Amino acid sequence: MDKIMAKSRWYRLLPIAFITYSLAYLDRANFGFGAASGMATDLHITPQMSSLLGSLFFLGYFFFQVPGAVYAENRSAKKLIFWSLILWGGLAMATGIISNVNALIVIRFMLGVVESAVMPSMLLFLSRWFTKAERSQANTFLILGNPATILWMSVLSGYLIQAVGWRWMFILEGLPAIIWAFFWWKLVNDKPQDANWLTESEKQALADQLQREQQGIKPVKNYAEAFKSRVVILLSLQYALWSIGVYGFVMWLPSILHAAPNMSIIKTGWLSSVPYVLAIIGMLSASYFSDKTQNRKAFVWPFLLIGALAFYGSYLLGADHFWLSFTLLIIAGGAMYAPYGPFFAIIPELLPKNVAGGAMALINSFGALGSFIGSYIVGYLNGTTHGFGASYIFMAGSLLLSALITLYAVKKPISANLVVPTKSTVP
Repeated sequence: MDKIMAKSRWYRLLPIAFITYSLAYLDRANFGFGAASGMATDLHITPQMSSLLGSLFFLGYFFFQVPGAVYAENRSAKKLIFWSLILWGGLAMATGIISNVNALIVIRFMLGVVESAVMPSMLLFLSRWFTKAERSQANTFLILGNPATILWMSVLSGYLIQAVGWRWMFILEGLPAIIWAFFWWKLVNDKPQDANWLTESEKQALADQLQREQQGIKPVKNYAEAFKSRVVILLSLQYALWSIGVYGFVMWLPSILHAAPNMSIIKTGWLSSVPYVLAIIGMLSASYFSDKTQNRKAFVWPFLLIGALAFYGSYLLGADHFWLSFTLLIIAGGAMYAPYGPFFAIIPELLPKNVAGGAMALINSFGALGSFIGSYIVGYLNGTTHGFGASYIFMAGSLLLSALITLYAVKKPISANLVVPTKSTVP
């Protein structure tokens, strides 16, 4: 019966989680195609303002990660994600309607605020439905929504801009999130005990297994104690530096490619999708071997190092060797994405359950801060230097530091590093 229960959870919940995160990623990443097409001209956006607009999303994303995760943990992830779907779909559609840059500034920031709770809420949601032995694979299928979305979004957005313009691209790509919100509300339950498609014995078996996994893990006093720990601080810094490379790449790859000679927006879309094919293969492979060996760290830092070397190689080649440079960008993109599964498997293995949600949100929020810095500075460097070499060096350095911090940070369980409350200190 446990096997039947496990099978039903996989095919009922993971496609829903994948589609939800995929739609979130669609409405944050398509800005790069709008910026590479006619939006800048129509709204009189300078290169410096374009880099700020690309990064404002992540500023809103940074500030509201932890509050959103706490709400999802204590109240309802289902309700939070339902309203987030409607609001971010509406904001994405509004991007195609506005006529001045000031409105776009507000929309990009608010889009970050609305989407900020999605990633930690989804991770918390899956942690209630999948055991420790299953969670790494479940998280990987969720995060695959990131590169898989950019893969098809890159092609679709290029064709939409060519056919109906950048405004309708935003409108048509924002609408599905609003429609999907109602499917989400109908199809999911916050907790297994609320699901009418599980038998009582299946619910009890899952609850018992999740409870057994908590035995032997010492609780810590509160979130503040966890946030001050060495490993949480280091992982927050590591993820921020890693995200500088990822989102500098994601937001500005279309512009980098579109600047090449004889490059149409449709060709830009097809070429922009190629790194994400390698990313999907890398994520699935790294997660499989990480689970098989139970060595998470070994499948994180080497990929980040490869990404750093690939960016540096692109810098050395310069603009005169487009196809060789593009090949290295494909490698950099695939390498940066590959470690996500193992990395998010590290975190719940280091954190006790009572602080895992908030600490995971904190680490993810620093990733958002790195994304803000990366997307802004990469855009700024590209605009002011009228080339891409400086931004390649910047992303290479960030990934190198992230790889080194991973080696140093991941050593032993967090519970050994935190103050454990005695009976006298717990109400």
